[in-house]
Amino acid sequence: MNKIIYLDAAASALKPDVVIDTEIDFLKNKYANAGRGVCARAAAVDDMVLSVRKSVAKFINADTDKIIFTSGATDGLNRIADIISKQSWFSENSTVAVSDLDHHSARLPWQELMYRGKIRKIQVMELDENFDINLNKIPKVDILVITAMSNVLGRPQNVAEIITTARRKNPNVITIVDASQYVVHEKIDVKQWDPDFLVFSGHKIGADTGVGILYIRDNEKFFPDKFGGGMVLKVSGTEMILNGSPEKWEAGTLPLTQIAGLKPAIDYLEQHRPNLCLIKYAYDELSKLPRIKILTKRDAAILSFNIEDMHPLDVGALLGAVGICVRVGNMCASWIHGVMGTAGSIRISIGSWNTMDEIKRATDAIKGIIK
Repeated sequence: MNKIIYLDAAASALKPDVVIDTEIDFLKNKYANAGRGVCARAAAVDDMVLSVRKSVAKFINADTDKIIFTSGATDGLNRIADIISKQSWFSENSTVAVSDLDHHSARLPWQELMYRGKIRKIQVMELDENFDINLNKIPKVDILVITAMSNVLGRPQNVAEIITTARRKNPNVITIVDASQYVVHEKIDVKQWDPDFLVFSGHKIGADTGVGILYIRDNEKFFPDKFGGGMVLKVSGTEMILNGSPEKWEAGTLPLTQIAGLKPAIDYLEQHRPNLCLIKYAYDELSKLPRIKILTKRDAAILSFNIEDMHPLDVGALLGAVGICVRVGNMCASWIHGVMGTAGSIRISIGSWNTMDEIKRATDAIKGIIK
């Protein structure tokens, strides 16, 4: 297994030793529940959670109390839809704008609300000739979902300008950013972007699975979607007084081991961003082959392509047989594949562990498949 060339970082990043070591140390020597005890060990876990929360806040230039731990981006996006749908101003007349860049988890929660009659309309934003969100065609809506970087095309969107334009149309629009792919390659500044909500997953940046981040700008404005231990200050009879943020958003026991691994993952990522010269090399090599149709731009963060007269699954299986791990299929992004006229694609995505030698071996293997 150690000889496998892993080119599927966009699905999930390999874990740096420092993340693994930190989690092992926490489990063996420091484990206790958070927010549940007064002994020194429990207090140390509380301190750890706060320290990691501060690190995440610094990572995206946010206030610490606006950082909420979730189980991942999908959890965060579903929770946002649930949170918004429970607000007093939300009605079946509310309009939600999405785009064909979206991962399934960014749009499906809103489609589910529409199926249940909770909203009447989902509007798909227009893309321009580069498959970017068209800034000249931002609609006037109540809720706007922005995929900051497609997991198929790997192009950063102009999030700040999209949000500014949307607010010109409707000052009260609620803006939601899925930054799951963007966060790996580009610095995020939520105070510059100014979204109402933002999510990303820990496992995309080299942390563990089972932990994600939900940023809520006006965290005291909204009512929580989950209830249980830790999020209430006082209960009596049928009445409850909620804790402040972030505690009111974190009912129950947090994924403490995964949280422990977040800070070293962030520190490592900031020093070891993926070397996109490797993607450019693969683009240049594969673009020479007449049977290959490349779907991404040369300066994209990932490389997606198809091979004429071959199914992506077959390509993935043949590459896997020689120890090269790529992603094939629709990447949970059916809409953008439909726009491009294909059911799926083959995707190469890299992490800091990948080398030029690995990319050369992968492109040679693809050339061999075509021959």
